[in-house]
Amino acid sequence: MPVRPWLLAATLLVIPYSLRSQTTILTNNLMPEPSSLTAGDGAFPLTSSLTVGLSGTRSPRLDAAVLRTLKRLEDKTGQPLPRSLGTAATGALTLSVAADPPVQTIDEDESYTLTVTASAITIKAPTTTGALHALETLLQLVQPAQPSGSAYILPAVTITDSPRFRWRGLMIDCGRHFEPLDVLKRNLDAMAAVKLNVFHWHLTEDQGFRIESRLYPKLTALGSDGLFYTQDDARELVRYARDRGIRVIPEFEMPGHSAAWLVAYPELASGTVPTGIRREFGISDFAIDPTREETYTFLRKFLTEMSTLFPDQYIHIGGDEAPAPDWKRNPKILDFMRKHDLKDNDALQAYFNTRVLKILTSLHRRMVGWDEIFNPALPKDVVVQSWRGEASLAKGAQQGYQGVLSAPYYLDAMKPAGVHYLADPVPAGTTLTPEQQKLILGGEITMWAEQLDARSIDSRIWPRSAAIAERFWSPQSITNTDDLYRRLDPVSLELDTLGLHHISAEAAGLRDLAGPSHASLTDQAALGNFAEAFEPVSFHDRYEEQHTSQLTPLTSFVDAVRPDPPIRHRLELAARTFLADPHGSSAQVIAARQQLTAFFQSVGNAVPEVRQQMLASPRLQAIQPRIDQLPALTLAGIEATLYLSSNAPASTGWKARNLALLEAAKKPGAIVRFTFLEPLTDLINATPEAK
Repeated sequence: MPVRPWLLAATLLVIPYSLRSQTTILTNNLMPEPSSLTAGDGAFPLTSSLTVGLSGTRSPRLDAAVLRTLKRLEDKTGQPLPRSLGTAATGALTLSVAADPPVQTIDEDESYTLTVTASAITIKAPTTTGALHALETLLQLVQPAQPSGSAYILPAVTITDSPRFRWRGLMIDCGRHFEPLDVLKRNLDAMAAVKLNVFHWHLTEDQGFRIESRLYPKLTALGSDGLFYTQDDARELVRYARDRGIRVIPEFEMPGHSAAWLVAYPELASGTVPTGIRREFGISDFAIDPTREETYTFLRKFLTEMSTLFPDQYIHIGGDEAPAPDWKRNPKILDFMRKHDLKDNDALQAYFNTRVLKILTSLHRRMVGWDEIFNPALPKDVVVQSWRGEASLAKGAQQGYQGVLSAPYYLDAMKPAGVHYLADPVPAGTTLTPEQQKLILGGEITMWAEQLDARSIDSRIWPRSAAIAERFWSPQSITNTDDLYRRLDPVSLELDTLGLHHISAEAAGLRDLAGPSHASLTDQAALGNFAEAFEPVSFHDRYEEQHTSQLTPLTSFVDAVRPDPPIRHRLELAARTFLADPHGSSAQVIAARQQLTAFFQSVGNAVPEVRQQMLASPRLQAIQPRIDQLPALTLAGIEATLYLSSNAPASTGWKARNLALLEAAKKPGAIVRFTFLEPLTDLINATPEAK
């Protein structure tokens, strides 16, 4: 596909944040930003003579990580590198690691120092996990030598780094749509690259039970459609994650979201028994019976079995969205509540949670659950994961409970990276005391899977999760969203080299939509240019318009386009630069004007070709309403840019007509939204009219 003209113009607008030394320039593309960074003089040349030496605690995990790093350095530089690991005395790249605990814990020291000089690279870390983080930083430092660009170097630098929060997670829902093991592995690689350290594996849902139990084989036989992870799969993923410094926390939803449990073992039900796993999404009425001793016998055996697969000290029990109407009408349950002085469903669920907590405690595990488990009846050693927001999280901390924030990091809301980035688990103006702030363990990104599958999942998670990872790791004072987006581009490309499909999936999806009769490069370019104008709507907007279920095909235009595509922020930045001096002559203003004009022209010019492609693609016809809106919107952008740059007024009524077009474009339609409405609104509002 040919390079689009506005991408060329965009490069003129970017002023890299660089640290200049006497002999080289460090272009700081690091993400997350380290705690402390100081540029030195010179650079270390990356050549085939690079040697590696290790001292302190050696382990297969550390050796494997260094060898992976060498392979990635080879790929980056095109230089073959030796794969032998010697002692510190023999290495130009040396690593000194103090310890490698057998099981990674929340309290493990993840700090490191990285020093690069013209003659040596030195990494020091108290644990292997810290060294893994240092190696990821090292890879992000690689850049061409300047000004010649004839070789690759590591700029001289001293970095002292440690995370702000101990819990930096990503939850992937594999219950609603199953994700193959290779999909999870490539996402673990990406997590490691941006220093996320908790993989929250959502394994059970109304729509599927995804983990093999050899004690209770009907859980997967009847509750998974044959799509589940074997115990060997689970062990392999835990090992793979540990090798990358990531803890795996499994989630087994209970007592609600439990249709898949109850299909297999109806004796666990509170009354109503599902006839099959659910295909529709949303809150269900099915719930596990918390009043039967057989329930806890079953759960004890199951959780004991699962604890042999997952060595982490935390196990997530879900606990959310359990309306359980059977608890209000089943005579046996009502009688139990009276005898135990349980006044309502919340009290009964607290009783259930207390019983499950005792089981987990006996297994030397700690309980994690969603907001609904928060109840004064529970001991203070549970961890509350907050989907309700910062206020709920703070309330828990004020009462002595540890918590993890997820509410602002729901990726299915399809919000821009910059919005997620500015949400903080402990905001600057918090009223929590220092001791209460320590109870906020960190944050966790959530990727619910109602509207994604293996083809689209990467683009829904990345690169936005890299921005959130920086919020969890870096100092609170780092909040420049323009610089975030500048660094997000190279980080996104780096993630692509790890095997993610977040960039390539869009082109593949569009080619599939266009069909073989429109497979030429020209046709692909037109549809690609057209797609730049769109991104997915939020989960709720799509659900209201399409009413997605587990059986909804996820091969529509909305599934191909990316949330928060790079062009969205580039256009906002271009409009801001241009409007600061619309008829100016500086290189930045000229480049901004060219970028805006080129975008609107390119998208508008693509419309006739896309209309032709629609004739051969019924799936494309779903976006007909948006195609009909696009020509007038792009024309308004071209005209506004022209009026502003020439200082000529538009005709009377021009602004009102185009603002009306914008209002219509903001309304839901074809389950996609326009990427450029904000900068276009600014351009139209700034355009003068004839008096």
